[in-house]
Amino acid sequence: MIKFHGLNKLSLVDYPGHMSAILFTGHCNFRCPFCHNSSLVLDPDSQPVIDNDEIISFLKKRKNMLDGVVITGGEPTIHEDLLPFIRRVRELGYLVKLDTNGALPSRLGKLIESGCIDYIAMDIKNSLDAYPVTIGLKDCDTSVIETSVRMIKESGIDYEFRTTVVKELHYEENFKKICALIAPCSRYFLQTFVPSGDTIEGNLSAPDPDTMKTYLKLVRNYITDSFIRDSKD
Repeated sequence: MIKFHGLNKLSLVDYPGHMSAILFTGHCNFRCPFCHNSSLVLDPDSQPVIDNDEIISFLKKRKNMLDGVVITGGEPTIHEDLLPFIRRVRELGYLVKLDTNGALPSRLGKLIESGCIDYIAMDIKNSLDAYPVTIGLKDCDTSVIETSVRMIKESGIDYEFRTTVVKELHYEENFKKICALIAPCSRYFLQTFVPSGDTIEGNLSAPDPDTMKTYLKLVRNYITDSFIRDSKD
């Protein structure tokens, strides 16, 4: 049984076009220094656990208000028991959005093949050459990122790619390489990093609005449907 450590009972923005609940899994295979869910990544067992049956009961009661469920983390795909839970959610008539870092394409592929995922949001952490420093790991097989990007684009499922932009980690050259990786694609969001007291590292800052506009102008040369979105991810 998959462990969920958080439930946001109503979101109007996390699943585009839908009123949704958000479920948070623990654990992650990345250690992104700008991660705002550091407790879920570094010490998930210290967080309360919400029983699966309790979540299903809640969703049954909210069927007239909600139409979507977002599963995020941590990294949801590291949990082998994710799919059985998603099937329970789908049986209630909900749409399911998956947030993923794309590091486990084999798991992601099984979820896509199940027909139980309606929307995928994949974080593109940086250009592939900058992945190690951006995800906080010395060793990183970026071929899995390329595989997941290709898999998502070919899946027929609605999707988005997104990058949380950190002043110390992202530059114009990075975005040129990111666009080379993901273009053409359905839509791409630049998310403004928002510093807080709960990130894995505390010495990072947000780019200024003019810099974000410069990056947006650059990526729109490659991906027309690109936008700026504020973020705490």
